[in-house]
Amino acid sequence: MQLTNRSKQVSNKEMTLAEKMYLPAVIGGLAITIRHFFRKKPTIQYPEVKRYLGPIYRGHHILKRDEQGRERCTACGLCAVACPAEAISMVAAERKKGEESLYREEKYAAVYEINMLRCIFCGLCEEACPKQAVYLRHDKMVPVFQERDEVIYGKDKLVEKMDDRYIRANNSEVKTTPTEPSLTRAAT
Repeated sequence: MQLTNRSKQVSNKEMTLAEKMYLPAVIGGLAITIRHFFRKKPTIQYPEVKRYLGPIYRGHHILKRDEQGRERCTACGLCAVACPAEAISMVAAERKKGEESLYREEKYAAVYEINMLRCIFCGLCEEACPKQAVYLRHDKMVPVFQERDEVIYGKDKLVEKMDDRYIRANNSEVKTTPTEPSLTRAAT
């Protein structure tokens, strides 16, 4: 019984002596090797020479803060659902009284972890986040890990660090003075 009606005729052409010795294949391989020998080498001396990272490079993950220094993440879980490698895990918690200056919404991520061994840096977590809390930096390469425990990034490594801008916005006692001479003249 024939499964298909397609048939192919195979010719039993005799190989020449050069084909039997694989001479054309060997000469072709040598030609490619010689051609690459005279080209510019694509390798760089990495620690001394840093290579250019293009505009679409995706590096370190960062959990962003808003203008008041509060965490943007509301623990909705869309980034974890969108991750094809299942590298993101989180535990949601309710915001307590007095924590309004730390978290934007009533729900926040008490535990937020990214397993960097599983992450494929596709950027789907960044696209899925409705609050723009997850961001993949374009300027830093992922470091080499020595221990397996260093591979799981928690909130201590992911949350954007507090700088003077956030502290100034949250502290009403700090008064900023104008630094430009034109502003000080206008005030007097």
